[in-house]
Amino acid sequence: MAIRLYKAYTPGTRNRTVSTFTEITRSKPEKSLLVKNHRKQGHNNRGIITSRHRGGGHKKLYRIIDFKRNKFNVKAKVASIEYDPNRNARIALLHYRDGEKRYILHPRSLRIGQTVISGKDAPLEVGNALPLSSIPLGTAVHNLELTPSKGGQIVRAAGTYAQIVAKEGSFATLKLPSSEVRLIRIECFATIGQIGNIDAGNISIGKAGRNRWLSKRPKVRGVVMNPIDHPHGGGEGRSPIGKPHPVTPWGKPALGKKTRKKQKYSNKYILRKRK
Repeated sequence: MAIRLYKAYTPGTRNRTVSTFTEITRSKPEKSLLVKNHRKQGHNNRGIITSRHRGGGHKKLYRIIDFKRNKFNVKAKVASIEYDPNRNARIALLHYRDGEKRYILHPRSLRIGQTVISGKDAPLEVGNALPLSSIPLGTAVHNLELTPSKGGQIVRAAGTYAQIVAKEGSFATLKLPSSEVRLIRIECFATIGQIGNIDAGNISIGKAGRNRWLSKRPKVRGVVMNPIDHPHGGGEGRSPIGKPHPVTPWGKPALGKKTRKKQKYSNKYILRKRK
């Protein structure tokens, strides 16, 4: 993937960068793998806003992605590489030999016409899905399961990969993109390779309107509000927040406070916490 730079023809193109989309080979998605996507836009089932600064944006249809890779020992050919508006990674359309079609996350260096397969005895090639017990140490993997047969839950963003560090007994030790080191059962499946679109994190939005297309609404700093609206509000002119540490609009600590539960069930599997 490459990034296209703009000259400052207008204020909106100053500092704006976009993907060149050179890897995409098909503009229209597979209709059989599309479903409607009702966007709650930060509201709960009672219509109350529970997540602020969301709303508007472009309409999107959801692409059904095969995170489980549970079609074992059936070869599939990569038919196209497509854009997915619901994630920053690209997706690849697979045509299986029995006629079924599925989308998977597009791994880096996977080309059209290549063959992929999933199963315990699958070869160690990019795009193939295998259990951790069959993958050698040091291999880069993505779309990683946390529970056997549940489907990939982590390492699914553009440019990410996890590395198998060790194996002992029923568990494999993996280093995740967050630098966290944790144990995962060796029966869990993972896909070989790094996810493509590695420059996704280097894109500069460039203007506020582009964020509105992504359903992101404006944010207002608490320090410029009134005291009734935010704990940081009030004061004469530009004033400090007036508290020992920053807090949320509801008075809870913000900016650096750890929010993970101390008694979380998976704590015993984490060997080194993320930074």
